[in-house]
Amino acid sequence: MWLLIVAAAVVAVWLIRSRQTNAQAPGAAGGRAGRAMLIPVAAAPATLGDIPVYLDGLGSVTPVYTVSIHTRVDGQLMNVYFKEGQFVNVGDVLVDLDPRPFQVMLEQAEGQMAHDQALLANAKVDLARYKTLLAQDAIPSQQLDTQVSTVAQYEGAVKTDQGAIDNAKLQIVYCHITSPIAGRVGLRLVDPGNIVHAADTNPLLVITQMQPITVIFTLPEDSLPPVLQKLHAGTRLPVDAYNRDKSRKVASGYLLTVDNQIDQTTGTLKLKAVFENRDGTLFPMQFVNVRLLLEVKRKQVIVPSVAIQRGAQGTFVYVVKPDNTADVRVVAIGVSESGNTSIDRGLQVGDNVVIDGADKLQPGTKVTVRTPTGERPAGAPRRAAGGPAA
Repeated sequence: MWLLIVAAAVVAVWLIRSRQTNAQAPGAAGGRAGRAMLIPVAAAPATLGDIPVYLDGLGSVTPVYTVSIHTRVDGQLMNVYFKEGQFVNVGDVLVDLDPRPFQVMLEQAEGQMAHDQALLANAKVDLARYKTLLAQDAIPSQQLDTQVSTVAQYEGAVKTDQGAIDNAKLQIVYCHITSPIAGRVGLRLVDPGNIVHAADTNPLLVITQMQPITVIFTLPEDSLPPVLQKLHAGTRLPVDAYNRDKSRKVASGYLLTVDNQIDQTTGTLKLKAVFENRDGTLFPMQFVNVRLLLEVKRKQVIVPSVAIQRGAQGTFVYVVKPDNTADVRVVAIGVSESGNTSIDRGLQVGDNVVIDGADKLQPGTKVTVRTPTGERPAGAPRRAAGGPAA
């Protein structure tokens, strides 16, 4: 009985070891295949080029001049010579008020002046006569002095009449309202036939200068020193305005000036840029994204931004070595712009950096580099038909 139990145990142990041996054989083969498997990645070479340095901010389009047209005299609005939304030039007639009341005032002032001029002429004749009589001791000197005062009095009356005439003429000029600036007319706020007054709060219309036009935008106060350095050196800094989602550039201009104080609540500074706006794409009070070109860094090592990885050791990239293995390079990054990043330290021109598939890599991993045409890169091992890579 004991012999049968021992024999059964030996057979069971032998069967278990046999199964383990058979199971480990393909597993070991699979491990070797895994170590020999190539990880497909996409790579791009580090290039030498120039990269711009931009400062981004949010801005609002602000006209250089905005004029609210009011009447200077009281009267009835007779004619309107503009169309809503029309572009006008300096001196273009906009509206006419009824000038007839002021023409009557002008005639009255001219009549009064003619009367006073006649009195002045007669007083001057008497003065000349009194001078002759005084020389002959025919009249007292007091009479001559009185006549001199009368002449001066009439001369003052004539000047007053001239002022009344000029005032009436000025009122007539005010009845013809012209444009003080070149710009675009807004909506008409008063219709012909209405009585308007110089004390009215609402204007007749509003004119806004469109060309050129400015954009006021903000930047963090930390960006102030390099901007001021460029301005003091006389450098004209280009400024681009983009639409709300930054998908399209609206206009290009240059930085005009900066504000004289920093907003302590936000820690930002206001800057003003000017744009020609010849096509009228910038509209007053429009919100735009502003990009200020501070400088262009020349001869920089540049790689696609997707190649930059971040980890405990800082920023790094995977570099494909000539033997088709991945190597980790810790890099110091500079400026990022338009999907590219400049490398200040850690790479050389021509190094192939991994831009896709880096999540599967470790130092020393064998890789195969995909190309846009799907061709096998030079030096990559060939695959046998229906089998793993050789």
